[in-house]
Amino acid sequence: MTEPISFTRKGAWRGAVRCIPLIISIIPFGLVAGVTSQGAGLSLLEAMIMSAGVYAGASQLVALSIWSHPPPLLATALAAFVVNLRLALMGPVLAPWLDRLRGWRLWGSLFFMADQNWALSVTEMTTGGRDAGFLLGSGLSMWLVWVLSTGAGHLLGASMRPPPGHPLFFAVLAVFVSMLAGMWRGGKDVLPWLVAAASSSIASFLMPGTFWYIIIGAFAGTLTGGLRDRTVA
Repeated sequence: MTEPISFTRKGAWRGAVRCIPLIISIIPFGLVAGVTSQGAGLSLLEAMIMSAGVYAGASQLVALSIWSHPPPLLATALAAFVVNLRLALMGPVLAPWLDRLRGWRLWGSLFFMADQNWALSVTEMTTGGRDAGFLLGSGLSMWLVWVLSTGAGHLLGASMRPPPGHPLFFAVLAVFVSMLAGMWRGGKDVLPWLVAAASSSIASFLMPGTFWYIIIGAFAGTLTGGLRDRTVA
């Protein structure tokens, strides 16, 4: 018989404590997002509302990198959607916990799930953890620090006022390069990565001044990876 899954304050607190090292690591990321939001023309309140409501650092940086006045809403939404598609694959891994939650416990856990606390929760679950509050507690603590560090970054950007070409904004690209390094699974990833790079470069050349190259590259790479996996299977 499968052991019951619990959802307690003790489990949530344990998740928050276990997440402290990860929280420290996301502070620089939040500062960069805050500085970038200030450079894009968002107010402090707008930047913090974005971080609180979206709570997705990678997609926020994508959106901010293509932000203009007025912003390209469709392109921004699609770009953020593509970046966050990975979450649809991450959630089912925690199905032994999530399938037994209902209401605010389920939706709150999903909202506050990010790459870092997801990985921590997977480790907790696979080593016998039965308290699903761990996921919510770890995510909630990360969310709070993310919002505050974004606000601090916005204030820092307002005091520095770096110009659009400042090297600080290279951090946006550096974040995605570092993400790729962590996702590398071997030689089989070369083809979809090359297809994504080539298609986005061609789209950027054919449609200068637009941001569709992000979406085209992402979809081309994803499609190639899907076809590759289907062929191998």
